[in-house]
Formats: sequence, C-alpha cells, structure tokens
Amino acid sequence: MAPIKNIVLVHGGFVDGSGWQGVYDHLSADGYQLAVVQNPTLSLAGDIAATRQVLDTLDGPAVLVGHSYGGAVITEAGNHPNVAALAYIAAFAPDKGESVSTLIADPPPGAPVPPILPPQDGFLFLDRARFAAAFAADVPEQQAAFMADSHVPWGVEALEGAVSEPAWQTKPAWYLVATDDRMIPPPAQRAMSERAGATVSETPGSHAVYVSRPAVVAAVIAQAAQGANGQP
Repeated sequence: MAPIKNIVLVHGGFVDGSGWQGVYDHLSADGYQLAVVQNPTLSLAGDIAATRQVLDTLDGPAVLVGHSYGGAVITEAGNHPNVAALAYIAAFAPDKGESVSTLIADPPPGAPVPPILPPQDGFLFLDRARFAAAFAADVPEQQAAFMADSHVPWGVEALEGAVSEPAWQTKPAWYLVATDDRMIPPPAQRAMSERAGATVSETPGSHAVYVSRPAVVAAVIAQAAQGANGQP
C-alpha cells in the first residue's frame, strides 16, 4: 500500500478553517499534503458535500480529520473511497440516525453547559463573554478574544442533521480526547471513541485543543496515517 500523504481537515461549529494553521504547519513540515475544508456549517448535508468536493480532488488515500461538529461531518463524508482513516479531535462521532442535537440532548449531571444562546433566525451563537472559558480556556487571551469576536453563526439545521452511514463502522478511526473540554464533556468523548472502536489518546486541553496544542493533534493525525497504512 502506498504511504498515506493526504490529510483533509474539517472544522467544527462557531469557527472556520483558519484555526487549523498550527496543525497544518506541523504536518506540512513532515511532508504531508493538506487541504482545509471551509464547510459553511449551515447544514450537515451541505458540509458533507463541501468535504466530498475536496476529497474528489485527491490523487490518493487520505486521513479525514474532524474537530467537534466536524466529527459528524467526517462520520458521513468518510465513506468516500479516498478516505483511508478517520481522526476525531475532541469531536462528535455519531452512530446511524444520531445528530449533534441528539448527542447533546441529555447531558450528564454536573457536566459543564456550553454558553450557547437561544437560536436567532435559525442560527446559534455563543455568549462572547463566556466564549474563552468554555471553548478556548488554554488559548492565549488575545487570541481567544479574537476567536470570540469572530466566531461564526452555526446553523440549527447542521446540528439536527442525522448520520445515515457511519464511516467508522468500516474504516479505522483515531480519537484525541481533550481532558479539560467544557463544550463536549470528556466522558462523552470517551464513550463515543469506544463505540467507534477508535485508537484513543488523551491530552490536557480545552475544546480548542487543535489551536492550543497543535503538535499533539498533528501527532495523532500522523499516527492515523501510519496506522491505516500498516506501519507501527
């Protein structure tokens, strides 16, 4: 099997693809070819389509990576023939018929509640004053403030989109649990990763671990690329 050199990065809700820059820099320095999907986060179907458009352009197998809601996107888009492995970074990993909405509907007692404001015209926003503490507690203060002030409206339709064919049922998966996450509780991350049969790593980190600890995230993605190729 040819070495896997393609990496496709899919961002989650409230952010855009620019947050992947640190991970991009680490992996490109190691010789990987990267593409960052700028999924609109208006609907799950639309984000899957945007991801598939990128996958269509590849000249070989890829690791498809999703952060947060991006995990729901890659769970369906990962059925694309160019996807050799999945990598979930503090991400949702829905089963058939599940959506982000169903996965967050019944939080465990004592779990932190993300500061999501009531929907406005079909979109969700985070409380900017609480964004840093909830989403990016270990990101430098100025950068976290910028993330809060530039955060992207997240379509309610995207949260409600259900997965029909989970790619992790047929393709190998890796999962990085962020143990200080206050958006997706770490126990929920562990449960989803176990259900998906993923190879699991854990690291201290906020929900924005891909921004705050890019080297750790890049290492997990590289492990996926090597593991899917049969390398130790």
